[in-house]
Amino acid sequence: MHKRYNIVAVSQHPRELSFAHVPTQILRIHILIVTVGLTVDPTELLRLGVDGQLSVDPADVETASSDFGLMTRAKPLAVLHPASAEDVARLIRAAYGSAPGLTVSARGHGHSINGQAQATNGVVIKMSSSRERTAADQTSAAAAAARPQVSEREMYVDVWGGDLWIDVLKATLEHGLAPKSWTDYLYLTVGGTLSNAGISGQTFNHGPQIANVQELDVVTGKGELLTCSEEKNSELFHAVLGGLGQFGIITRARIALEPAPQRVRWIRVLYSNFSSFTKDQEFLISLHGLPASQRFDYVEGFVIVDEGLINNWRSSFFSPRNPVKLSSINADGGVLYCLEITKNYDESTAETIDQEVEGLLKKLDFIPTSVFTTDLPYVDFLDRVHKAELKLRSKGLWDVPHPWFNLFVPKSRISDFDEGVFKSILGNKTSGPILIYPMNKDKWDQRSSAVTPDEDVFYLVALLRSALDTADETQSLEYLMHQNRQILRFCAAAGIKAKQYLPHYTTQQEWVDHFGDKWAQFHKRKMEFDPRHILATGQRIFTPSFAHNTKNTKPINTHNSIIASS
Repeated sequence: MHKRYNIVAVSQHPRELSFAHVPTQILRIHILIVTVGLTVDPTELLRLGVDGQLSVDPADVETASSDFGLMTRAKPLAVLHPASAEDVARLIRAAYGSAPGLTVSARGHGHSINGQAQATNGVVIKMSSSRERTAADQTSAAAAAARPQVSEREMYVDVWGGDLWIDVLKATLEHGLAPKSWTDYLYLTVGGTLSNAGISGQTFNHGPQIANVQELDVVTGKGELLTCSEEKNSELFHAVLGGLGQFGIITRARIALEPAPQRVRWIRVLYSNFSSFTKDQEFLISLHGLPASQRFDYVEGFVIVDEGLINNWRSSFFSPRNPVKLSSINADGGVLYCLEITKNYDESTAETIDQEVEGLLKKLDFIPTSVFTTDLPYVDFLDRVHKAELKLRSKGLWDVPHPWFNLFVPKSRISDFDEGVFKSILGNKTSGPILIYPMNKDKWDQRSSAVTPDEDVFYLVALLRSALDTADETQSLEYLMHQNRQILRFCAAAGIKAKQYLPHYTTQQEWVDHFGDKWAQFHKRKMEFDPRHILATGQRIFTPSFAHNTKNTKPINTHNSIIASS
């Protein structure tokens, strides 16, 4: 069992501590601070007086040193498991007020790719564990208060920033309600996805998750705990949403809800012609705002460049007893495209679901013999990727490097992207799903920090690939990262003004180019809410205002500087 401990107030200067009377755990913190050469005064950590736990346990530090990408390592000094938002504020106030300086990063479920939540010789705040411990270790009243708080009358839920979306779903379903907008994978934290955008097949209709937030509690880079919304502290509210953790740490979010459906009709159809595929996707997302009976509730898609992919984990929807053969269909350039759509329903609409689906499908131009349909409970559809995760874990294929790469591509250039990437750079081999689906820009609040292309419709293209240590060179980390760089070079040469989603750059000029017209506002907000640049330094957007030792940052692969996360 890991040794963690509450930090207690210490009045003496460290040099005056009688080590014979100092608890072993506190002594370890003092020795560690001195050993690693951290310039912060040790008493600034020892005097925090947090209600949670500050850990220097090697296992905690090791976990916080890595992430899902497994491509970058950065060792923190310690890991804070906060018991409350005030614990987060205490730590950041200490860091902000420290003359030598100390960096702080919030870590959710550790699903970043390029070390965005790491803090070299700083403190990582482990947001996702604190509520779990509160519920397990405290009284029943405290445990109840730790759970998401649902307002059935106002149709919202208040959640801790470190709560997982799967837990938010379970809590709201008890009231017959659910959030409107999702990510494909639910084992991510609320604060993590809201710091980026949070997108999935519902985005075309409801907007990203950041468009469905009513209120936030945020701890700024000065250690101020502020409530913000459209009406109150609105500049901070819009800055934090999609802000990549640069302006504050989200400790509470109020999320809009809707009545939860009971079941989902899940449909996949195939296309051999890219133009027909995108035309139909764009038609379906143009139906946003119409009554539910006249549109689908979810629109996504993926690219199939080899026969293995269509029957792999992401495509387990297709029956293994009747596998789809790429060679049996006249694929355009050796590539197929799969449209993935759903329609929600419950008992009151079950009698009309077949008619509504058929009416919509008649308007589409897919391969007639390629319709695959299934029905399942709503929660099972939303949690579909987790089931695939469990299968991969059982085969030892989950904890491997993930050079995931995400781009927003303007609608006007998606055909050029298809020709240059899907039918050229990728060849006929891939090692993971390649998602592609369009979104409506008017569903994104331009006051947020999130960046999208300057067109009314743009596509997400997500290469969610895993690097495997096999004899197949095309599955190696180096090969996949090289392809990612090829894609970026192709876009630049072709003048395709794509934007990275969950971006990763290593120079500020690259970030300036990424934000474009939003950079001046982004920089202004940084100076207002985190003037010492102590937050989320793993994003590599701003350099802390104090000199900081970064010698412990060790990229596992030297080519990771332009690989985006997912």
